[in-house]
Amino acid sequence: MPAFAGASASAGRAAYAGARGGARPVGKRIFPRARQRRRVGWGATLARIATLPGLGGVLVLAFLAGVGLYGAQRGGQYDAFVKVNGAPADIVARALGLGLDTVTITGQIELSETQILKGAGLNGLQSLPFLDADAVRARLMTMPLVKNVHVRKLLPSRLIIEINERTPYAVWQRDGAVSIVAADGAPIDEFRDARYTRLPFVVGEGANQRIDDYVALLEASGDLRAKVRAGVLVSKRRWTLTMTNGVDVLLPENDAASALRQLARLENESRILEKDIVSLDFRTPGRLFVRLTEEAAAARAAAHAPRKGAPK
Repeated sequence: MPAFAGASASAGRAAYAGARGGARPVGKRIFPRARQRRRVGWGATLARIATLPGLGGVLVLAFLAGVGLYGAQRGGQYDAFVKVNGAPADIVARALGLGLDTVTITGQIELSETQILKGAGLNGLQSLPFLDADAVRARLMTMPLVKNVHVRKLLPSRLIIEINERTPYAVWQRDGAVSIVAADGAPIDEFRDARYTRLPFVVGEGANQRIDDYVALLEASGDLRAKVRAGVLVSKRRWTLTMTNGVDVLLPENDAASALRQLARLENESRILEKDIVSLDFRTPGRLFVRLTEEAAAARAAAHAPRKGAPK
């Protein structure tokens, strides 16, 4: 055991003496050489980048553009330059092949590609690396017809826009303004297209939030549905149906479907909607009040007026 310890000590002194004689310990050689190799590697990488075809011209162009734009900015012409040529960063990126060359749009139904591109704020002067996809999405989300949207960048030069539109569900009129609304009642566009005339038409404050109730009434009206022009929500409680011939059908707040079935029976039996009437009032359970037109009311009054000379 002591011999082993002595041998170890002798070996240690020999190693230390050897180190002092000029040989470095093995563990000390790694870091300096690795650092040297790393510096050489970065230098070689930069040298390879510098030899890329056309890079020198691009850098010169970028430098000259930067100098020129600086002067233009000081002279108040920077905004005009950017409007025509794009931002300096985008100019360089486009020169490197990273421009916004392709925009792929999917999911649109009512919106046109032109409307989407305009709403997204996209143009041919932008580049993909410096395009803010979140900002593009935020701009698209402000469009009434857009329910949701995903925007993805695909290098080197492609932008993908996936649109989820709101579906036009009904036409809503309030205070003279007519809008297209979605199933949740959210206004999505102004009414300016004849193709939306097929949609249910509701009128009044809060009617956009009660469209499903109105649609249920239309389904309960049976053959009368084709004669219903609009549903007017009165005091946010009950519906008045405006028929295509101008007659108003005042429905009760509760069990309006029963009133519609009664109306359908009267229409089949006597064609009541074709009479000279202004309105039919079903609001009182078990009773129907009919309001005649002025001409019909006058004729009725004249028919029931006592004749001259007739015995009283």
